[in-house]
Amino acid sequence: MNPNYPVNINKFISQSGLCSRRQADVLVKMGKVKIDNKLAKLIDKVQESSKVAVDGVIIPHKTPERVYIAYNKPVGVITTTDPKFPNNIISNINYPTRLFPIGRLDVNTSGLILLTNDGEIVNKILKGSQKVEKEYIVQVHKPISNTALANLQQGLIIDGFKTLSAKTKKIDEKRFSITIVEGKKRQVRRMCEKMGFEVQRLERIKIGKIDLKNIPLGKYIELSRDQIKKYLDI
Repeated sequence: MNPNYPVNINKFISQSGLCSRRQADVLVKMGKVKIDNKLAKLIDKVQESSKVAVDGVIIPHKTPERVYIAYNKPVGVITTTDPKFPNNIISNINYPTRLFPIGRLDVNTSGLILLTNDGEIVNKILKGSQKVEKEYIVQVHKPISNTALANLQQGLIIDGFKTLSAKTKKIDEKRFSITIVEGKKRQVRRMCEKMGFEVQRLERIKIGKIDLKNIPLGKYIELSRDQIKKYLDI
């Protein structure tokens, strides 16, 4: 574990490889975290001598070997670490080390998703000032016009927020690519619905400089920390 004690409780948990900082905050709020047998609060710090438990399981003061994988998720696989869901992403990958996904893809979307046990990397990707580009291929139910592509590119108002500028490129009559730098829930689908399109197929093909070229559907490749930092510019 990071020797610079005291350390924030969410950072301590994320460094253990259990989950991201954001997920650690949720665990604390749910009363699942204890420090020296006392319920933890979000403002609590962990000392080198502290005993931290999540759901009664002691979290060791030791950083596990960092793992980074790029997975080609099939439609139907659920982006959750909850074992109660029979088709969850963790059981499908069946990796020997505990991992958690960076962001998510909805159950009806296929394609590239990254998983790791490095909470610090997750924090940089999801909360950092840099914007990591994510490219999707979209197939819709009717021909798409250049005007519609231009509107998607300029940004749309969805539930009170305006999406940031995107990159779009027409592939054929009913297919196009779109590259975004945000990760709001079901964002690409909601943008298309706003324009009157029904999404028939959605696939994420690229995150930063990482793509699906050499990853068969349902398979994954391992990446090094240096590759992650280089390919995502973090």
